[in-house]
Amino acid sequence: MQDAQDIINAAHRMADAARAAILPFFRTGLAADNKWQTGFDPVTEADRAAERAMRDALARLRPDDAVLGEEYGATQGSSGLTWILDPIDGTRAFLCGAASWGVLIGLSDGRDVVYGLIDQPYTRERFEGGLGRARLVTDGGERPLAVRQVDLPQATLLTTYPEVGTENEAAAFRRVSRQVRLTRYGLDCYAYALLALGQVDLVIEAGLQPYDIAGPLAVVRAAGGIVTDWQGGPAQGGGQVIAAASPDLHRAALDLLNGGTA
Repeated sequence: MQDAQDIINAAHRMADAARAAILPFFRTGLAADNKWQTGFDPVTEADRAAERAMRDALARLRPDDAVLGEEYGATQGSSGLTWILDPIDGTRAFLCGAASWGVLIGLSDGRDVVYGLIDQPYTRERFEGGLGRARLVTDGGERPLAVRQVDLPQATLLTTYPEVGTENEAAAFRRVSRQVRLTRYGLDCYAYALLALGQVDLVIEAGLQPYDIAGPLAVVRAAGGIVTDWQGGPAQGGGQVIAAASPDLHRAALDLLNGGTA
């Protein structure tokens, strides 16, 4: 991609802007609105402020690119590139004061996601993948991202919600969970960051939107992992998503998700 460095610079400026917008709200007892009539899907002024800050930065830096954001929808562009933004992935965690939420930035060329960031403003960790990058950047420097290689019985599996999705999806998840060494819950986008860092091995989720997975997809792939839907197809549209550290682990988990027995 000819303007790769310009794209990378713009992504980091957007992430910087989101950090500055969000952190004044974190652990302050911020009020939340509920998007759902039944249940609880929160949105806060921190979510809205972060997306506005990212859109403002992008309008200055790359005004011809399109945008798809969780809070403010789609804005058309003419470059053929679309930025896919989730200003706070894990708003429930944010409201609890837990540092497992993150800012997600992904870039699609119309065919696939080619670049992404997972940024955790409070811990000041930025996971970057695509366009020749696979790294974690912190205030102390940077280190490469690389998945680890283990078999299913030694694997660590993460998901955000214990119920996963529908009853059938939850049952499929449990078939995998029964075969791994350790299952943990509640980490939102940070689960994908840990997979790319080589700390865990599988992330399985359902009911995702494109802005939930675009950034993480690019980061995990750049670290050597695999991200698909539960049928092994493209995952950038959201829905049922599995991220795995290796082809063998991916195949074993897919088989269980689709009714197999280990």
